[in-house]
Amino acid sequence: MNVLFAPFEVAFVQRALWGGLLVSCVCALAGTWVVVRGMAFLGDAMAHGMLPGVAVASLLGGNLLVGAACSAAAMALGVTALQRNSRFTADTGIGLMFVGMLAAGVIIVSRSQSFAVDVTGFLFGDVLAIRDRDLGYLVAALAIAMVITVLGHRAFVALAFEPRKAHTLGLRPRWAQAALLGLLTVAIVASFHVAGTLLVFGLLIAPPAAATYWADRIPVIMVLAAAFGAVATVLGLLVSWHAGTAAGATIVAVAVGLFFASAFAAWARTRIRPPRANTVALLGVLIAAVPLVGCGSDTADSEAPVETPHGYVAGAEETDAPQTRLVVADTAGAMRVVDLIDGAVTEVDPVSGITSLRGDDRFAYAETGAATRIVDGGTWTVDHGDHVHYYRAAIREVGALERGGVRAVHSDPVVTGVVTESGTTLLDRAELDEGRITERDVLADALAVPYAEHLVVIAKDSGRVEVRTREGAVVSSPPESCRAPSGSAVTRRGFVVGCADGAVLVRGSEGRFESAKIGYPQQVSAPERASEFAHRPGSTTLVARAGERGIWVLDVRTRSWRLIETGPTVAVNTAGEGSVLLALTRDGVLHSYDSATGDQTGQVPLLGPIPNNGPLPVIQIDTDRAYINDGGARVVHEIDYRDNLRRARTFDLDIAPAHMVETGR
Repeated sequence: MNVLFAPFEVAFVQRALWGGLLVSCVCALAGTWVVVRGMAFLGDAMAHGMLPGVAVASLLGGNLLVGAACSAAAMALGVTALQRNSRFTADTGIGLMFVGMLAAGVIIVSRSQSFAVDVTGFLFGDVLAIRDRDLGYLVAALAIAMVITVLGHRAFVALAFEPRKAHTLGLRPRWAQAALLGLLTVAIVASFHVAGTLLVFGLLIAPPAAATYWADRIPVIMVLAAAFGAVATVLGLLVSWHAGTAAGATIVAVAVGLFFASAFAAWARTRIRPPRANTVALLGVLIAAVPLVGCGSDTADSEAPVETPHGYVAGAEETDAPQTRLVVADTAGAMRVVDLIDGAVTEVDPVSGITSLRGDDRFAYAETGAATRIVDGGTWTVDHGDHVHYYRAAIREVGALERGGVRAVHSDPVVTGVVTESGTTLLDRAELDEGRITERDVLADALAVPYAEHLVVIAKDSGRVEVRTREGAVVSSPPESCRAPSGSAVTRRGFVVGCADGAVLVRGSEGRFESAKIGYPQQVSAPERASEFAHRPGSTTLVARAGERGIWVLDVRTRSWRLIETGPTVAVNTAGEGSVLLALTRDGVLHSYDSATGDQTGQVPLLGPIPNNGPLPVIQIDTDRAYINDGGARVVHEIDYRDNLRRARTFDLDIAPAHMVETGR
């Protein structure tokens, strides 16, 4: 039975289940009238008509449901107006609005390169991304739909079967038609998150159409349609979980499958079973769908105990997508955490003076003189290569580490290495996750980074490289040395550390390690060497400032350097292979370059002139957006680097964000 219940132990699947059940009820109320009145074309047209509103809302950084509602309402008003024109049939008006709205949506989507990925969610939905507030919207939508259904039932029936008699009875058929369009709009907008603009039509008509094979009274059809929708939601989520398919599309596919199963059962009962066997046949259809869940699983799987997800921490909530946040601080010691999903800003207790801020995907390490304050950003990602877990928890202050001069922080599930000017302090990561600072070891005059369930240790004086167990036993001593180690990064293809004459790459697999020296392609002076790497987590392309000359690009795959002579920069970063390289110059202009060729692809004035004294801005980057702190204007800019450096959002703050790190990437 574990195969049936394990998926629903995850918080985001539970929300998806409740969301699907609520949507099933809303669609049952509206979809019954769509099926009974033969309004399928209108329903399909209105579903597609949501696209322009959703696209505009995304482009402006607004609420997608609000955009969908506005677009669907405009579609409903347009259809109503055109249907009153006696020059052409109702289908002609619907078709014109359908094509016009769809064309507008495609134009808006094609206008922005960033929609290349986002359009998938628009068209096919993302039921696993439903949040608690979305469930609140769905409850409100269901309440509105029930009120419209109850109050308009008599008029809807008359409109469906005796339109002329509706006039005689004083039921105002035009108002009834408008109310029915309103009910349809509510259902389509409510279902948007589950199935998107293309597939929502399936949820709207498949369950009610299936229900018509088992009942002929409107209220009973609605109840059965809600039941079929609920079954489709449960089975769809289960199949999606075990087969790794898109959840929204799987739910719709199961709903359509239930329709064909009902059609077959209805055909069979008229030829094989007596007419009174409706109830038994219906139960047979619902029960027959259950084995779909077990496809691909065996007895051993069903008897296996439920395992705690990798990286889980008590009190955390697992989500289906990264829950990124920014931790920002001013030089006086004030700190804020900005949620990049909903824009909420959380205040953290201030301290006296912050000189630098580092991060390790979950925690922010703020240097305050001789100590380092640790703040839990409350979001993190656990990457296992073939699958990824995303978590979200409360923001909290952990405490202070009595060491300063933090230069880098690297973590794995067991150890956190805090690299300082004097050496490396190893912290117990499990204790840190629980909100406690526990030192495992202190390695003086050495850079130590957790990698591949071991520690890579580089002596600062001799440059000797060693791979040790977490208990300190040496398991490998690569022949390459690294004089004056500075700058480090963990990538999917190994650990990289910057050296005076280039970089050293250490790769490990199943306890075996190999290393390689990646020398500079030319003579490099001390100010021009790569002393601090920037990259998107997991990326195999690293960038670093090259003094006054420009930017170093280190491709870990090909083990080669490229110098892009841009002139002096104050901040650089890249999203990885095949993506752009971003650079901020002293005049506050953001530039983008092709990381493979070095050609400039765009630029945009972003900040004012950056002073020579004080902390420099940073560029934090993830798979979709880049973030740049502007201390002078007290804002953080969100840049869509795939869309000509478009400024997607601006987060206004009550402090000057001189320092910034991103968590949850």
